Amino acid sequence: MKGRMICLETLPDGREAAALMVDGQLEDLRIDPPASDLRPQPEAIYRGIADRQVKGMGGIFVTLSDGQKGFVREARGISPGQELIVQISTLPERGKASPLALRPLFKSRYAIVTPDKPGRNISRAIRDEDERDRLAEVAHHSFADAPEGFGLILRSAAADASNEEISEDISGQLHLAMAVSGDTGSGKPELLVDAPSASQIAWRDWSGSNGPNFEDGGVWDALETLKSPNCPLTSAAWMSVEPTRALVAVDINTGGDMSLAAGLKANLAALRDLPRQLSLRGLGGQIVVDLAPFPKKERPVLESTAKAAFRKGAVDTTLVGWTPLGHLEFTRKRERLPLIEADLP
Repeated sequence: MKGRMICLETLPDGREAAALMVDGQLEDLRIDPPASDLRPQPEAIYRGIADRQVKGMGGIFVTLSDGQKGFVREARGISPGQELIVQISTLPERGKASPLALRPLFKSRYAIVTPDKPGRNISRAIRDEDERDRLAEVAHHSFADAPEGFGLILRSAAADASNEEISEDISGQLHLAMAVSGDTGSGKPELLVDAPSASQIAWRDWSGSNGPNFEDGGVWDALETLKSPNCPLTSAAWMSVEPTRALVAVDINTGGDMSLAAGLKANLAALRDLPRQLSLRGLGGQIVVDLAPFPKKERPVLESTAKAAFRKGAVDTTLVGWTPLGHLEFTRKRERLPLIEADLP
């Protein structure tokens, strides 16, 4: 099936799931965590209470609601007992404190409001000057009542929206940001803004027509293939994506291809598809790629291919470099539930 299609599903336990299908291929996936997973989820905003500083780590622990703990790396100027408005930045590893950001972002389909980070910006993906002028005018009028120090970013999706839709979106996020930023003084931790659900993320971040459920859209069949770590590439080549406790190991193989360029072809195909495979599996942290055999002179083209592929993705990923053994290393933000923990039927 050609085109971009968004499929929504309600799981047997009532959780939401959303899938983005592009030309019949599963491109992205979001699943709400099971009820047994009590970890604070990325993007949730809390009123927290600063706890004790950890000088050796250069940060400070923060008590969240329900006895949960978070950790802020920017401890300068924070005193124990101080109230803080914080946002979960990444999904914490089990048994560890949640990484926190001191500057929450209020993100919607067309706009992102940034308290304590002033300025008005428009997505670089919008290049038409007339369109940028239109959006700048809408932002000027819709953001005129923003408090000093509040910033605004208009997302690329705003280019397809009317002035009224954009203005309404900005206004909603601005009022929410103002309410949350001023919600201090109670003296106790509290969840202020819950993390977005799978359907909310699909509406906010994906473009495409409304599709059928998972069964009719072919999503369940696609998910079945993700149970195997092996991912077919071009010709006979394949790669294996396997998470361990310490890192995600990626192994690229040429299979039965014995041509001179087999290694390069397999590596390029794998690096182009790796961002999608990691997103579908919900994997992040340290990524170590064991590439198929290739001449050292091809490292620059492999690096540029990897950077371009990850740049197109929505998850922050950094190319760290090459190890002495010739492995390629990345660090990737943990921003979603791993598929192996999603408890799918």
